[in-house]
Amino acid sequence: MPVKPAIGRKNNKNPPIFSHEFVIQNHADIVSCVVMVFLVGLMVQSTSPIASLFISLHHNVSGLEPTRESPKGDPFFYEAGWKDACAVFFYSLVCIVMHAILQEYVLDKISKKFHLSKSRLSALNESGQLVVFHLVTLLWGGDAILREGFVFNISQLWDGYPNHPMSFLLKLWWIVQASYWIHTIPELYFQRIKKDEWAGRIRHAAAAFGFVALAYGFKFQRAGVCLVVLHSLAEFVAHCYRLNSILRGELEDFLDKFLSVINGSVFVAVRLCSLVLGVLTFYFGLAGAAPLVLRVAALSLLVSFQVYLMFNFIAEAIKQRQDSRQQAQAKPKKEKKEKPRKEKAKKSMLEESDLPEVDQNTNKTLRQRAAAAKAK
Repeated sequence: MPVKPAIGRKNNKNPPIFSHEFVIQNHADIVSCVVMVFLVGLMVQSTSPIASLFISLHHNVSGLEPTRESPKGDPFFYEAGWKDACAVFFYSLVCIVMHAILQEYVLDKISKKFHLSKSRLSALNESGQLVVFHLVTLLWGGDAILREGFVFNISQLWDGYPNHPMSFLLKLWWIVQASYWIHTIPELYFQRIKKDEWAGRIRHAAAAFGFVALAYGFKFQRAGVCLVVLHSLAEFVAHCYRLNSILRGELEDFLDKFLSVINGSVFVAVRLCSLVLGVLTFYFGLAGAAPLVLRVAALSLLVSFQVYLMFNFIAEAIKQRQDSRQQAQAKPKKEKKEKPRKEKAKKSMLEESDLPEVDQNTNKTLRQRAAAAKAK
């Protein structure tokens, strides 16, 4: 006899192969198989040149492999080139796999624990991914800035332009930056993001990728890494504040106020530092080294972007204050309506508590008789 399924269980049928549901459920496995094809191709001699075009970094201008004469060799330095597009494609596949791992093993477990609504779940997934990305960007880019010595010798940002070769870690950092923002486009489909949110997220990804591509293509990698690290610091704090409000709801306590103050202070400080760094680099530092049109265009783009962000931040802060004032004005009206009833009950209870026990018992009996008479 056929075995019937237990009560409450559903027959989880696997979706047909190559259907939309199948691709969405197994996109991480599919993409990881594609990545493995490139890695296996790197091990085979006949396909190694093609696979290395996607995995390795190219356009090196200096560097030597370790030999017997020089066991340490010479460090490799790179420039930008057309082969970097192949590396961006490969590392965007890696970003899709890492995105799925973080989503499944961290964010999904957090969402199940807090039982969030659909809108808050979407915000949690977006901010959770961006918090990790901006933290990696901040740590990796900050390490590259310290290694290159840009902090202690800021003139290196423009000295020798356009001859600005990059170290291996710095070039890989730029490749990963471009790859991440490209991978966010297919993730809209893989993560079942509502189509109403597509336009805003696509604009965000396109603007970030455009900034990375322009800074990388016009050889502003040194100034660009400093600007991106500063921006990632502000975005990391902002998304931490957003995650706190998502997970803890509308609870206003010391932690919420503290994160709000930190978010505003860091945001304003980053905007000012970015403007100062942009003016020093593009207006003063590159004078005579870069064409005037290029310098003016780069500085204008940077200033307009910072003004746009500052305007949105101020508008959002004003909106939040207006909402809080409306809520504060609405609360006393409700309390005034409810106070008389509560005060009457409190007064009757206090009056009875002041009486002796015999009088309290008589009051109870009189109430019971009155209630019985009303029932008749």
